[in-house]
Amino acid sequence: MSKTPSPNTVSHMTEKKSDAPKTLTADAVIEFLKTNPKFLEKNPAAMDFLVPPKNGAGKNVRDFMSFMVERLKADKEKVVTTARTLVENARSNMNNQQRIQNVILRVLEARTFEEFIEILTMDMAAMLDTDICVLVVESDGTHIPHVHTSGIRMVPQGTIDKWMGGKDSLLQSNITGIEVIYGGAYSLVQSQALLRVDISMDTPPAILAFGSRDAMMFEDGQGTEQISFLARVVERQFRSWLHLG
Repeated sequence: MSKTPSPNTVSHMTEKKSDAPKTLTADAVIEFLKTNPKFLEKNPAAMDFLVPPKNGAGKNVRDFMSFMVERLKADKEKVVTTARTLVENARSNMNNQQRIQNVILRVLEARTFEEFIEILTMDMAAMLDTDICVLVVESDGTHIPHVHTSGIRMVPQGTIDKWMGGKDSLLQSNITGIEVIYGGAYSLVQSQALLRVDISMDTPPAILAFGSRDAMMFEDGQGTEQISFLARVVERQFRSWLHLG
């Protein structure tokens, strides 16, 4: 004898049936794409899961293949652009490295302390393709310990620490030049690199300042390894010329 299921059993069976996943049909997918014609444009990653037809004719197939070709072209252009940027950056880094090396050799060739200062304040700017290079040293208001020569700009005590903010190097773009650093040429300076020069415990704080009329020649985020190495060489040459050990 058959047994009539209880109301609770029927309700439970109904719930199970409603919980079962619905099968997604091809017609449902096509209908969805018809109502969302820009789906692939907004979700190009979906193409990675599709297998295009190898052969076929008709407008729909041609359009599908055209979409894939356009995507491949876009990917290729992106790769080419990235590669071109990497090559240009590598070429620029090599040029900068060669300039730095030439400057270091010139610094090491100085025969007198006065020539050494002249190289820092005159030759270096031309060799590094900047508009001006200045050596700035703090003064106590009466004299600069161990440094008595022209070609050096003096600033009050505490100025350099205020400028540098605890950093050894500072690159800035889109600025207005500082007159106390660049003198009459300050109005030309639109970007600058400031490098701390720690000569010795017996000398006041100092910096090398490079100024350029190119507003983007120096900017925050650029690598400073090469110019920082130049600053370390300058420090050692100062110690040698001033017999500071």
